[in-house]
Parts: sequence; structure tokens; C-alpha cells
Amino acid sequence: MAKIIALANQKGGVGKTTTAINLASSLAVLEYKVLLIDADPQANSTSGIGFDVRSIDKSIYECIVDGIDPNEAILNSEIEGFDIIPSHIDLVGAEIEMLNLANREKILTKVLEKLSPDYDFILIDCSPSLGLITVNALTAANSIIIPVQCEYFALEGLGKLLNTIKIIQSRLNPDLEIEGFLLTMYDSRLRLSNQVVSEVRKHFQEMVFETIIQRNTKLGEAPSYGKPAILYDADSVGAVNYLNMARELLQKNDMTKISNQEKIIRE
Repeated sequence: MAKIIALANQKGGVGKTTTAINLASSLAVLEYKVLLIDADPQANSTSGIGFDVRSIDKSIYECIVDGIDPNEAILNSEIEGFDIIPSHIDLVGAEIEMLNLANREKILTKVLEKLSPDYDFILIDCSPSLGLITVNALTAANSIIIPVQCEYFALEGLGKLLNTIKIIQSRLNPDLEIEGFLLTMYDSRLRLSNQVVSEVRKHFQEMVFETIIQRNTKLGEAPSYGKPAILYDADSVGAVNYLNMARELLQKNDMTKISNQEKIIRE
């Protein structure tokens, strides 16, 4: 059965989709079977790995609203073992259409139950909001990764997200855990970046991933070519950071036999 991880932060521009694409591709390169669910109407994860959103006729929207078999919506990426269920702009209206459905918070849970046996990981790229689709993702997930950018308003809004997680835990998904906070867009030259790292580690301690995602041009360029960073430039700092992140995630979940000395790939 797959470990289901939601990537969520209602604050936009924190590197959530970049993390979803590059963590999924890194896990696949490490020979794990990964399914990425694009649950954001902007469909950036879908276009970011090379699919034309305009040509997609079956997406997560049809799985949630129309009840189609999710296997029919799966697309294969360039990397073996890395699949995606794409998104579509129609997902914007899904929350309204779901309002009158029974157990509306658990629709995505039922969708993923059919897919879980075929994968090691299912990653859900959530939209930058705390709406019904994101609630569905957190209800379906085993854990959540929260990207936090190393910039001025880094901690802004995290309280609201953590409160939502507590509500989900108490009412819908008591087993939901915080996998960790991932620091993104780090620039070692900036005092502010170092202050944010220090502040986040002070607040959340061992819940913060050791791996930090550095600000990197190649990470920004790769989606415009429809490729994860590891295919666009495998030697780039961004690609190495996310490979480190994948290996750290595997270590946390006792899913690798890598020795402690090999735990992190050094640049």
C-alpha cells in the first residue's frame, strides 16, 4: 500500500508544486513507484512535467465529480515509475459540485483506495487554499509536507494551516501526521534566509527536514521545458537538493538500506 503524502500550504509561491514534481521524480529515480495527484486547478504540476492541459480529457476532476475509474486518468511521465493524474481548470468548480454529496470530505480517499496497492508513494499537490479539495487531500493522506520559503513572511499563515490540520485530525483523519517542514528558496548570501531557517528550526525543531532547497535558476527553468530538474540538469543544485530530500524521506520512513554515512549526498 502506498504512503500518501499531501504537500500543502495555503500561502502561494512557497515552492509547493516545485517540490511535488521534483520529489516525485527523485523517488522514481531511486526506483520507487510514485503517483502524483495534481489537485490544483492551475495544473502547474501537469504542465511542469510536459503535458498540455488543453488536451487532457480525463483528470482528477472527473475522478472526484463524475466518479470515473482513476486508472483511466493516469498519465506516464518520461521517468519510469513516475505517473500523474492531471488537473484541469474545471477543478475550480468541483468544490461547489461536491457540496451536496454524501461524505464529501472523503471522496478523494475512495479514489486513492483503488490506486494505493500499485504504488509506493502517492503525492498530492494541493492548491494554495484551505478549501474542500485540500480538506479531501488531508483526509486521504497519511502525512503532510509543508514547504516554507526562506523569506520575510515565512511563518505567516502557518498557524491557520496547523489549526486546520488539528481539525482534520480530530474529525476526519486521526492518523494524519506532519511529515515535516521543508525549507525552500534558501539563499545563503542573505542574512534574512539564515534568520528564517533559525526561526523555523527553533519553532518546529525535529519536525524540520535537514535538507534545505536552495534558490536555483535551473529549478525555475525546468517547468518551462516540461521536465523535472533531474531530467533538465541532473547536476544542478536543485536536482541534488531534491534527491537528498527524497533519500531523507526514505530514511524517516525506514524504506531504505542506505547506511547513516550515506544518508545525504554531498554536493
